[in-house]
Amino acid sequence: MEIIPAIDILEGKCVRLSQGDYHRKTIYHENPVDVALMFQDWGIQRLHLVDLEGAKSGHIVNIKTLADISSQTNLIIDFGGGIKSDEDIRLAFSNGASMVTIGSIAIKQVDLFLKWLHEYGPEKIILGADHRNGNIATHGWTKLSESDLLDFIEFYYHKGVIKIVCTDIARDGMMTGPDTEVYEKIIQRFQDLYLFASGGISDIKDLYVLEERNIPAVILGKSIYEGRITKADIETFLNI
Repeated sequence: MEIIPAIDILEGKCVRLSQGDYHRKTIYHENPVDVALMFQDWGIQRLHLVDLEGAKSGHIVNIKTLADISSQTNLIIDFGGGIKSDEDIRLAFSNGASMVTIGSIAIKQVDLFLKWLHEYGPEKIILGADHRNGNIATHGWTKLSESDLLDFIEFYYHKGVIKIVCTDIARDGMMTGPDTEVYEKIIQRFQDLYLFASGGISDIKDLYVLEERNIPAVILGKSIYEGRITKADIETFLNI
């Protein structure tokens, strides 16, 4: 199973939110580049980089941080947050993103999402399928749509999507354990989909639980920043 740490950027700093609430943030580091370099030193190869201000405002804000991490590390970067236009997605790729995660546009502008999927290819476009109580959330998780999670995934699965990141917002930043029941439903229904499980990871035991259920990738956030999962844990898990 692939381990992918997350760096969420707000006001140029590395932060974590609790349940997607912008008023419940914890600042973990002043310089996200230093955090990315630390992860690289741990043997990590991939990074999930989220522009929280971009997600909320509707356009990319922290493009410099993406460019700096890309130029100063060898990490493969999946970038999300604020990608709402052709210019935004070009900006992300031209500043070092290897992949982008798209959520709100997939709900609000289906034709634009499908255009990007065709133009850039399914290897580079990750569907953001983040939900609260089974309904897809948009705009940096500040709004709920009426779209059902599994129906949403199925629609895009048949349109050619091969990668999704799925977060149970109620669990995100709470370290109460992953949403294994939902992940299992996704894996069983869409067997060749590459699923990035996200939200609720509390300790290294959760990673083994997800691996046993054949989840291909997991995104880690607060559990790393709070020291619940350490460099030694990850090295053991990855057999480094």
